[in-house]
Formats: sequence, structure tokens, C-alpha cells
Amino acid sequence: MDIKSFLKVIRRYLWLLILVPVVAVTITYFMVQNLPKQYSSESQIATGLLDPTKKVITNENTDFFLVSQQFSNMMEKLKSKKLVNILSYNLVIHDLENPGKSFKKYSEQIEALRPANRLQIVSLIKEKLANREILTVADNKGSYKLYDLVESMGYGEGAFGKSLDITHTDNSDAISIKFTSANPDLSAYVVNTLATEFISSYSTDMNFNQNNSLARLDSLRKAKEIVMNQKNAALSDFKNKKGILNLATQSTDVSGQISNYETQRADAVRTINMDEAAVRTIMTKLGGGDAYLNGSSRADNAELINLQRQLKIANGTLVDNGFRPADQRRVDSLTRLISAKSIQNNDDNIIDPKASKATLIAQKTNFDIEIQQKKSTLNGIQSQLNSLRAKYNAMVPYDADITSMQRDADFATTDYQASLNMYNQAKTDINTGIHLTIDQYGLPGGPEPSKRNLFLAGAGIGSIVLCMGFLFVVFIADNSINDVRNLEKATKSKTIGALNLITGKEKTIREIWEDAEDKTYEVYRDLLRSLRFEISNKLDEDDSKILGITSLVNGEGKTLIAYSLAYAFAMTGKKILLIADEFPMVKSENTDLITSQNFQTFLVKKEIQTEDLITVMNKNMAQNSLLEIHNIKSLKVGFEVLRKEFDIIIIDINSLHNMNIAKEWLLFTEKNIAVFEAGRAINENDLTFVKYIKEQPGFIGWILNKFKV
Repeated sequence: MDIKSFLKVIRRYLWLLILVPVVAVTITYFMVQNLPKQYSSESQIATGLLDPTKKVITNENTDFFLVSQQFSNMMEKLKSKKLVNILSYNLVIHDLENPGKSFKKYSEQIEALRPANRLQIVSLIKEKLANREILTVADNKGSYKLYDLVESMGYGEGAFGKSLDITHTDNSDAISIKFTSANPDLSAYVVNTLATEFISSYSTDMNFNQNNSLARLDSLRKAKEIVMNQKNAALSDFKNKKGILNLATQSTDVSGQISNYETQRADAVRTINMDEAAVRTIMTKLGGGDAYLNGSSRADNAELINLQRQLKIANGTLVDNGFRPADQRRVDSLTRLISAKSIQNNDDNIIDPKASKATLIAQKTNFDIEIQQKKSTLNGIQSQLNSLRAKYNAMVPYDADITSMQRDADFATTDYQASLNMYNQAKTDINTGIHLTIDQYGLPGGPEPSKRNLFLAGAGIGSIVLCMGFLFVVFIADNSINDVRNLEKATKSKTIGALNLITGKEKTIREIWEDAEDKTYEVYRDLLRSLRFEISNKLDEDDSKILGITSLVNGEGKTLIAYSLAYAFAMTGKKILLIADEFPMVKSENTDLITSQNFQTFLVKKEIQTEDLITVMNKNMAQNSLLEIHNIKSLKVGFEVLRKEFDIIIIDINSLHNMNIAKEWLLFTEKNIAVFEAGRAINENDLTFVKYIKEQPGFIGWILNKFKV
């Protein structure tokens, strides 16, 4: 946006910016003289949401987002239609039951009612108040038009809109209710009644909702408890039927026993192998040529052999009877006797070879006995291993079933515990929930400061803003061109100069040039000199002499500019020919303009009467075509004669709207300029002419004419 142009518009309409605010402030001043005084009252509701002294659980963390939502819900409920209707009911009941203390004067509809009818209306409204019903237009269909009656008293829903202000300050625990009216008692009554009714309604709704939630949670908890008990009972019954108390523990125990018996079995096998190897060594020695052994006698060992035979029989009996303790004691007794007898024989035959042989035989016997014992023990171990493996294999099929049932039971238990926690939390919320109280009651107060000055300032500032907005719209909607920059932007071509508007009585060019008192003429002369300089430079570039001056439409001042340029160039000593329409001037001695000669006559005779500096030739041919009068060759010859006779030839060409005539004149010009009147807009039709003149080879640029200084 062009700020400078907008400021010019503001300066132009400055009277509007002064007059309209003055009128607005004056009217407002008289209107606010009789404004009634306003009284406000304020009450505060303590919520306990942010006050730790009012919380049962003092170390409870505060969720500020949740608290903000709760405050928003409370404030919306305070503004709800239901609560506003309850307030309206109370106000109407108060005024009708207390005629002497009525907050407002009775409306015409109330005044027209009899006392008995008023009592009936009070009864109907009390009934709606008890039922917490909303007042609607449908209530007009009864015996009395309750909706219209309430509205007529000024207690309708829309009556509290701007006067009732419900706010909550950040980080504050209280909600403030403020009401402003022309009656201090009414203001106090409204805020106190609204606060009381809100606490009652909110607490009732909250308790009802919490109790419903608690009942649903209790039902859910019981249902989940039944499912949990069923899952746990099914798991316990399965374990009892299968004889499994704890599958993981029992399987671990059986696996441990199997490992233990495997170890014992391995030890027994190893011992048997070692004893058999020892027996083979002894038999090798007994069957060899050892001198100590060969000297032995079998008769000396008869008793020992007999004991060994008895021991063998006892070992067989021990195994056959399943390792009875009595058989074990007999085996142990015979073993001790054999050992004692062997020792005795060794002592008696120290140097007797037979004694050494007897010793080997005794050792062999001991190894044989031990081998038999280990084999018997190995059989028992193998029997136990088979039993334990069978028991372990029997547990494997139950593992998947028990795992699935255990998982279901754990999930049911967890689900029940979650529902129990929700139920307990709901019970806690009921006991430790929000407890609203009126922290501050509204009281009748003094009148509010007068807003007269505020209204006056608002009227003045508002009217100024409106005027500025109006001027801005005018500026945006105005497509007129008033300066060089806008002209260049609109035509997309160069502007070589501008000339201001000449006001006052009509004067000759010479008088305008020589008048030193009128500032408008002085500006015009200076701008004309600047324009002369630009045109002269363009003509000198290629030694051009014929300058054409045209415009988009008639009346844009091109003829005056043509005469002015002729005079301006004559002031530099150049010999000027001006071909233009008649522009009567007062004849003077030197640089005045003469209009007695005719261009058409010149074309016929090729003769011209030259003046000292300026020669004027009238081109008025009743809008006839040049080419219809003379052919192009004759015209060119005529212009060649003129070029030799004058330094500059200025032609006042018809406007471009007379395109047929303008085109013919433009055939003979060497340089062209176009004149545009300031304050006029370029419309769609003008764009064609703008494009045409721009495309002319000798086009220099535009001249903005008649702009206001």
C-alpha cells in the first residue's frame, strides 16, 4: 500500500476526521447524562481443589490439568440455562411475594393481573423450581404465559448476559460471581442465590453420579470375584484329582531323587568293576608258581571254607528276602567270623606259605561277598530309578493343563484386584471429594464509578476509527491516478514530466510566464522548463524536429501544453511551428501566438508566413482525414518544407479515442508524447490506446497534467 498516497487522502478529508468525532462525542454526551447508577456485588465459592487446608488427604499430588478441567466445568454449569432459569424463578417469586421490596417495578403484564392471579403464578413457578424445570416458550401455552411474564420483568435468560461475570483467577481456589445492576439489593441477591443454587445443584449431581459409578463398580467387582473363585477352584480341583500339590516343586524333587539314584548306581557299578578286577588278580596269583602260596595246605582252612559257604548262603537269602534286617545281621556276623578266622590263620602261619595263600583266599572271599552285595544293591537302585522315572513321566502331561489353568487363575485374580482398587478409589473419592462452600457472600455496595468518560472516549475513538476505515476503503477503491509513480505503474512506461493545475481566470501563456506573484504559475513554469529539457534531449539524440502531442481522451489539456511548450522553446531562441487547434491568444510583439494561417492551405500552396519565433498553423479540418485531402507523398513533401524552415515543429494531435485521425498524424511525427489528466482512472478501453502509443517508435513518454499542488 502507498502510505504517502493514503496520507494525502487523509489530508484531503481531514474535515471529516474532525467533524464526525465531534458530532459523535456531542451526541454521546447528551445521551449519557441520564444514565442510571450501577451497583455491583460479588460472591466467592471455595472449591477446595487447590486449598490444602480443605483436603482430607493433605499429601495428595495435584493434577493441574484435571483441576483446570474441573474449574471449567463448574464455570460452564454456572452459566447453564438450567441454573439461570432457577435464578429467574427465585427473582420472580421474590418480587411477587414482596411487592414493597420488589427489585424492579412491575411490568404492564404483571400490573394487569389481580393479586389472586399473581399468587397462582407464584405457585406455578415454585412448582417448576421444585422440579428444576427449564423455562421455554412452550410455558406460554398454559393458563398464564409464564415465559412472557418472566421476560417482561427483565429476568429472562438474556437479561443476565453482560451484567453477570463469572471468573476464576489462575492458581486461585475460588470462583468469583459478580453481577452489576441499578439496584444494590438485586445485585447481592443474584450473586448469593446463584452461588447457593449452584452448590446445591452441583453437589446433588456429583453425589448422584458418584453413587451410580460406585454401584456399577461394585457390580463389576462382584462379577470378577466370581470368575476369580471359579478359576482358582478349577485349578485346585485338578491338582487334588491328580495328586499334585505343587507340580514345579514335586517334579523338581523327583528329578533330584533320580539324579541321586543315578549317582549311587554309577558308584555301585564302579565298585563292582574294581572288585572283579581284584578277584581276577588273586586268582592269577593262586594259580601261579609263587613259593609262598604253593606251600599252603587246604586242610588248615577247612573251617574257614565252611564259614565262607555259610556266608554265601546267607547273602543269597538276604537278596531273596528283600534285604530283611535279620538276614543282614546274619551276613554281618558271618563276615566278622571269617575275618577273625583269617587273622588267626595268618598269625599261626606267619612263615607258612599256606598262610599267605589263605590270606589271598580270604581276600577273594571278601571281594566276592562285596561284589554280591553291590549287585544286590544295584538291583534295588535300578528298581527305584524305574519307579521314579515312571512317576516323573506321569507328571509331564499335566504340565500344560496346569500352566494354562494357573495363567487363567492369575489373570482373573489380577483383574479382580484392579476392579477392587477402582471400587475402593471411588469410595475414597466420595468421602474425600469436592465440598463446595460460599467463602464470601455478596453484599450491597456503593455505586460503580461513572462510565461517562469511558463512553465519550469510546465514541470519539470509535468514530475516528470508522472514519479512517471509510477513508481506507475509499482509498483502496479509488483507481484514479494522481502522481507520476502511479501513472508509470498503470501504463508500464516512462513519465517524462508533470504539470500542475492552473487555477484562476484565463490568461495568455505570456502572462502565465511573466506572473511572479501567483505561486501556482511559478510551479507551472518550473515544471514546464523541466519538461522542455527532457524533450529537447530526446529530439537532439537523432536530430528530430517534429514532436506530436496526444492524449487518451479529449479535455486532458494537451492543447494548452502544446502552446506552453511552443512558448517555452521560443524562450530559448528556437524557431517554432505549432500546428494545433484554435486557442485564441492576445497578440504581442515577439513571442505571441498567431492563428491566422491554415495547415490545409499550406499543403496546397506550400507557402507559409513565418513569424519571428513562433508560427501557429490551424489544423482544424472538421475531423477530416489527412489522407483523403492529400496523398502521403504530398504530405511528406510539405513536412520537409516545414523541417527546413523551423527548428521544432509541435503538432497538437487528436486524442487516441479518435484513433483514425490520430494514426494519420502519427505517420509524420518523429517523436511523440502523451498527456494524462491527474485524478482520472485508466479503464479497460483505455488500455488498448495505451498499448498502441507505447508501441510507436518515437514515443518518449507520458506527461501527468493538472495535478493539484
